[in-house]
Amino acid sequence: MITAARASRSRTCAAGGVTLALLGAACGEERADSADTAASFTSAQATLVVVVSGVDRPVEIAWHRDPDVAYVATQGGVVRPVTGAEVGAPVLDLSASIATDTVEQGLLGLAFHPTDDFAYVDYTRTDGDTVIAEYPVLADGTFDTDAARTLMVIDQPSPSHNGGNLTFGPDGNLFIGMGDGGPDGDPGRRSLDPTDPLGKILRIDPRPSGDQPYGIPADNPFVGVDGAVEEIWAVGVRNPWRFSFDPATGDLWVGDVGQNEWEEVTVARADEAGSPGGRGANFGWSALEGSHPFNADVQAPDALLPVHEYPHGEEGCAVAGGEVYHGSAIPSMVGWYVFGDWCSGKVWAMPADLAAGASVDVGQMHLIGRPGTVAAVRAGPDGELYVVGFTTGTVHRVAAA
Repeated sequence: MITAARASRSRTCAAGGVTLALLGAACGEERADSADTAASFTSAQATLVVVVSGVDRPVEIAWHRDPDVAYVATQGGVVRPVTGAEVGAPVLDLSASIATDTVEQGLLGLAFHPTDDFAYVDYTRTDGDTVIAEYPVLADGTFDTDAARTLMVIDQPSPSHNGGNLTFGPDGNLFIGMGDGGPDGDPGRRSLDPTDPLGKILRIDPRPSGDQPYGIPADNPFVGVDGAVEEIWAVGVRNPWRFSFDPATGDLWVGDVGQNEWEEVTVARADEAGSPGGRGANFGWSALEGSHPFNADVQAPDALLPVHEYPHGEEGCAVAGGEVYHGSAIPSMVGWYVFGDWCSGKVWAMPADLAAGASVDVGQMHLIGRPGTVAAVRAGPDGELYVVGFTTGTVHRVAAA
């Protein structure tokens, strides 16, 4: 369970970062209206361009302060700055402190505080448990290991389905993706159990609160519920490897890796009160795999159903969630959700502006490219998108064809 545990701020343009080499408007420039452009997008209008290569098992990319410097995290435990096509010396090296016995362990997540000089990482320590830690970021871009803080440690029952996603929401809080802990089939029935942090999306204020290492926002849905983990934001996920918030709407887009047959992309809409998407949401696992019944002994009658799902096979077997595009390089793609698959290596775009209850069928999908094992699709600070390739050691930019 969570040990070592316990200021909403709006995301700023500078904190969101910019990109590696870059097409597109600077932060703050007017964006194209998705309603005017999205309907006209086709695969022929986008392509993938390599911007950096030779990185050992990259899993994540993020930006902090300097818009021309990206930080790439590797499964082996190293974070390196990337300027243009140049990969710099490590700013953090956790290689001696992490387990990498399986591809689902290691350094799995990286995010920067939207307003303050702190970096947050999610990694598997040598005993197999998940650690969420904070590092001050120094003026030269290195992480201050002497001032590191452990925010939480979460027990992991197996070396699979460890999650790893870290994302700051539009409210300035840190969202943490926790898989169900494995092994296959959610044998502990953890995902729908509010007393267990596994199989959940968690939400915290990562800065100290009183004598605790982090704060729990008062509007988290399980605050004050007897026995519940108050850090929980949403339940019923299997392995939400990558998720993100649409900066234009606050909607939460989750790519949840499936079990035997189905991969899914699900969106939780922001509410009218301005709360980010997903508050109290139930994504259905393990009563459902995608929209299909799975474990009959658990129920999720209020589950959010996917807006897109695809069977294992030619399209892939492990979804890598992405981002809704808001760049300027491809105006017709504004308002489209771009994501990939680990197994097939494909990257697709699909419309994000959907009516309530609507889903996206294969005829509405547009294949952008097939760059290899997709670990993440992330937006830079100007809204342009980058695809992280695990086995290829590359970062591609989604560019105008």
